[in-house]
Amino acid sequence: MAYNLLKGKRGIIFGALDEKSIAWKVALQAKEEGAEFVLSNAPLAMRMGEINKLAEICNAQVIPADATSVEDLEKLFTQAQEILGGKIDFVLHSIGMSPNIRKGKAYGELNYEWFQRTLDVSALSFHKVMAVAEKLDAMNEWGSIVALSYIAAQRVFPDYTDMAQAKAMLESIARSYGYRMAKQKKVRVNTISQSPTKTTAGTGVGGFDVFYEYSDKMSPLGNAPAEACADYCITLFSDLTRYVTMQNLLHDGGFSSMGISEDVVNLMMANQQ
Repeated sequence: MAYNLLKGKRGIIFGALDEKSIAWKVALQAKEEGAEFVLSNAPLAMRMGEINKLAEICNAQVIPADATSVEDLEKLFTQAQEILGGKIDFVLHSIGMSPNIRKGKAYGELNYEWFQRTLDVSALSFHKVMAVAEKLDAMNEWGSIVALSYIAAQRVFPDYTDMAQAKAMLESIARSYGYRMAKQKKVRVNTISQSPTKTTAGTGVGGFDVFYEYSDKMSPLGNAPAEACADYCITLFSDLTRYVTMQNLLHDGGFSSMGISEDVVNLMMANQQ
């Protein structure tokens, strides 16, 4: 059911790779709620994914941009305003990549050049997006900027390696730039710490299936699916959350508040028999 929560709003959605992507689900929901937006991804990701299919479904244009490139982002924000006919009301940053994880590097054996790449793509790009939006005065007042994070920013999940540092930096940037954006144009900036989700990127982390099951058993409501995360993003883009900013919002079925659950205890007891 649609509520027209984003009627008349204009946005930029980064990171829709395929139908498993949270950004893909957000785009579908944003369209249903009345928004107009452009889609963007890095040229390599566009070749690997199906973003043009999503663009056709949503009647949206695709603007290729490397989010680590200030020049690309300047072109993106300029073209997006021209295409949409005005300033931007919402931005979704759904960007994350670790060469160390892709290549199976253990935490004590990280390639530091790759580590810097992880930080640049997964965290510093968020700062660059907002810095360019500020420089071009591209955001409308009371706009909303959201990035997707994960609880590994606060807790240890061994196979997540350098992405844990990237997410911690992402959340810190949201607070620091959130203050700046709020004072300048009342734009709010938040991160969503989402349950483990079976996206193309998520399933690339070692041991993902085992941890997904564990998290599901630990969470009283179960793991939050991508569609529910998209719903949450929509509420943050809407005018119903005008005074929510500089927050890391946990969307994880209750996982983050648990010590241990009966389901996990029962599973451990069963394994001992």
